[in-house]
Amino acid sequence: MVDRGASALSLPHDWPAHPDPILALNRMGSFDWDLDSGLFHMDAQAHEVFDLRPDEYDGHPESLAVRVPRPEGHRLDALVSQAMKDGSENYGTYFRIRRRDGALRWTHTQGYIRRDETGRPRRIIGIVRDATQEFAEVEARREQAAQDEARRHQTNVVQLTTAALAHARTVQDVIDILKDTHGLTHLGATSLVMGLVEAGRIRLVAEGPAGSFVPGTLVTRIDEPYPMSEVVRTLSPRFIESPEEFADTYPVLWPHITDLNITAAAYLPLIAQARPIGAMGLLYSDRRGFSTEERNVLVALGSSIAQSLQRAMFHEQEKDLATGLQQAMLPRTIPSVPGADVAVRYRAGSAAGSLGRDIGGDWYDLIPLPGGRVGAVIGDVQGHDTHAAAVMGQLRIVLRAYAAEGHTPATVMARASVFLHELDTDRFATCLYAEADLSTGVVQVVRAGHIDPLVRAPDGSCRRVSVPGGLPLGLSAEFGSLEYAVSTVELDPGHALLLCTDGLVEQPGIDLDEGMNTLTALITSGPDDVRDLADCLIDVAEERGGDDDVALLLLRRRVLDAPRAGGRLQQHVAPGDPEALTQARHMIAAAVRSWGAADRADEVELVADELITNALMHTEGSAIVTLRVLTGSDRRLRVEVEDSSSALPRRREAGDSGVSGRGLLLVDLLTDVWGVEARGGGKCVWCEFLVPERT
Repeated sequence: MVDRGASALSLPHDWPAHPDPILALNRMGSFDWDLDSGLFHMDAQAHEVFDLRPDEYDGHPESLAVRVPRPEGHRLDALVSQAMKDGSENYGTYFRIRRRDGALRWTHTQGYIRRDETGRPRRIIGIVRDATQEFAEVEARREQAAQDEARRHQTNVVQLTTAALAHARTVQDVIDILKDTHGLTHLGATSLVMGLVEAGRIRLVAEGPAGSFVPGTLVTRIDEPYPMSEVVRTLSPRFIESPEEFADTYPVLWPHITDLNITAAAYLPLIAQARPIGAMGLLYSDRRGFSTEERNVLVALGSSIAQSLQRAMFHEQEKDLATGLQQAMLPRTIPSVPGADVAVRYRAGSAAGSLGRDIGGDWYDLIPLPGGRVGAVIGDVQGHDTHAAAVMGQLRIVLRAYAAEGHTPATVMARASVFLHELDTDRFATCLYAEADLSTGVVQVVRAGHIDPLVRAPDGSCRRVSVPGGLPLGLSAEFGSLEYAVSTVELDPGHALLLCTDGLVEQPGIDLDEGMNTLTALITSGPDDVRDLADCLIDVAEERGGDDDVALLLLRRRVLDAPRAGGRLQQHVAPGDPEALTQARHMIAAAVRSWGAADRADEVELVADELITNALMHTEGSAIVTLRVLTGSDRRLRVEVEDSSSALPRRREAGDSGVSGRGLLLVDLLTDVWGVEARGGGKCVWCEFLVPERT
């Protein structure tokens, strides 16, 4: 064809070129454009493509303007000119023509540019054909691709929304997910409204965008003329496909939302277990009507949302019940303790994805005791459920009762362990019990599998107090290991004792020691006031999250404005521990001198030594010796020796060579008054000495 074209340039009689008959068979028209003369010859098939009769065309391209719209003509001219300038051999494009009846139809053309020896374009030979059907197929494929993409987008949104809803634990979580960037608004909705059915009414729980609230719709009756009321009544979705339909169907609501430019809306009933729990509305400002597929997608989403809402509502009910039960098990109030500042806090754990587990067995307690003492308790029953909370409540009560009966800290812990072991449960509990004498600052601490306490100084420094521990409550009774060591801590004025459960210390991937170091640093940098410090610690626990509960008790001994009259000291003496017995004797001697009772020091030391020795010899347990100064009409020094035996002491006549039997005679002779008190399963032998006021 190229050679033939080249020879045609020297043979004018060969113009116009004759088209290949195959073109006509394929319903393609041909043209031959002489660029020198400007004549544009078309065959009969080309005339038919352009919908022109032979007498309507004069052979000049300008005559085609009657069929080629001006924008299309400009585009074609620019395309051909560019092809001739840049040395192209051919060009091709789609363009529209306006047929005789005014209809626009797509046409396709392709031209081949013939040039002379200098490269100058001299002739264009080409074809034109009707491309309406072809372009319709292309548009159909394009539209189908767009529909497929929209379907994939909708499916993706549905999948993302459904996956996110699976983790929703509260009604607000559900609402936040639907309003999130990956929520239903990606389906094209302009506004979202949602209401829940409560006591025969619909309470609005979500509306948007901001400023679109309709007065009077916060709580509506189910029989009112609103779309959400209608879908709840009928249990069927309501699709509104035009503003006119909206205005005609809901004339009460429509005037309030005209500023939102709503063009369509979909209201869906939220049904769970065949019962309507609410309704949801999606309002659109850029569409009219809903396809069958879109309706099915929205109905399916409504079902998924309803299931998530029901789970969230059940979870909130369970949480309210758990919180109420937990609060009922913990002390309702903390008693005021003279000489101390106290702060307690509790944070429930959050077991994600599990209903009814926002409750555990952590507890705290503060127990006022005779003689200005106070008992501080922190504990944790195994498990996170209502059973753990019930066991915790019982254990807290009996431990409080044992302490109030006057038992020693070790006995309190041992008896609580026996109680838990005999209780019909398989749970055990860790616990720490601290009995503090705020007048002297002496704190006796017993630990049952619990973490150590901490002490914070007035300058902010904090240290961990290492306390020898026994087995957790319940386990120590099961394995017959009820001996709990008692440690003594000196709590100076201004110092604070911190007791907490492991939820404040343990973190994933961090061992206990590292957690205690982190907590110590946090306390050191925390505020001075115990209440502010407690808030700071619990806020950190909230930010950290976690499944475990946190219980916290802070007890700070106040700095005394003036010296107190009297005092109190206490020492634990274990059997077979000569060092403890020596320390007790030194304590007695120092106390008697410091309290101005030097005149009776020998008598006090002798009687106290006798009572301690008797307790160690005639009982199987330890002895607790307590010295205190009593003020009133007269000033007295009181010595108390407690043991775990309920057998009362009795006077005995000693033989000529006897080495015992004279103890109570000595007590009766040297003291001003003495007696015996029952203390739980044990007893307390006490005696008093009149001590004149110091001058």
